[in-house]
Amino acid sequence: MARIPIGLELYSVRHDLDRDPRGTLKAVAEMGYEGVEFAGPPKLSGEELRKLLDEFGLVCCGWHTPFAMVQDDKLAETIALNKAVGNQYVIIPGFPGDLTKTRQDWLKLAEFMNNLADKLAEHGMQTGYHNHYTEFQTLDGEWPWDTFFSNTKKEVIMQLDTGNALRGGAESAPILERYPGRAVTVHLKPYKTGLDDPNAGYKPLIGDDSVDWQNVFRLCESIGGTRWYIVEYESDLYPPLEAVKRCLEKLKAMGK
Repeated sequence: MARIPIGLELYSVRHDLDRDPRGTLKAVAEMGYEGVEFAGPPKLSGEELRKLLDEFGLVCCGWHTPFAMVQDDKLAETIALNKAVGNQYVIIPGFPGDLTKTRQDWLKLAEFMNNLADKLAEHGMQTGYHNHYTEFQTLDGEWPWDTFFSNTKKEVIMQLDTGNALRGGAESAPILERYPGRAVTVHLKPYKTGLDDPNAGYKPLIGDDSVDWQNVFRLCESIGGTRWYIVEYESDLYPPLEAVKRCLEKLKAMGK
């Protein structure tokens, strides 16, 4: 298949982005990233962001969109923003905790996301969901991840976060195999297992961790339906811009 381009989840460099949007996007492009995924409410208008993306040759490969922003009272505004930046992928980065207490709650969210997928399809967009580690902690006899993705239509993107899944005890490869064609965008996040402090597992860079990267790449590039790899690094081993540059260099060394 065609090579999968690599983008950056801008949450990784959020403080730099807040201080200097133009300089940060320029630096990210110069590192060799081909796209960026925004996170949270916009700091600039969609038109201003699109100008910056075009200036530096970046594609918007997603937007981590708060759940409140896809409710009926905000959806038109969200669609307009994503149209302005040229984004197809409206990804929910997490649901409110009070809506995820039971398996039945997750089934209700699956129904909501199926309906949202239909609404966004009219505008050439898809929605999807991004995991933390709790989706792989058994709830009412099943992983919430499976409850959700077994009951959503194929158009709902499974944005698998490799590091968060491993933090929850789940290997990425079996998940990619279980849901072929659903991993349209994938978060490449490192995680090292076996440490006394589970949160310290996020510190190593991509390639210095415990994620089975070769199997992840093999499955994304065969059955995953993956269109974007998106690097996300949130720890403090290096300053944020240096860390994401090093992660990209590691991926390039792996042939990506």
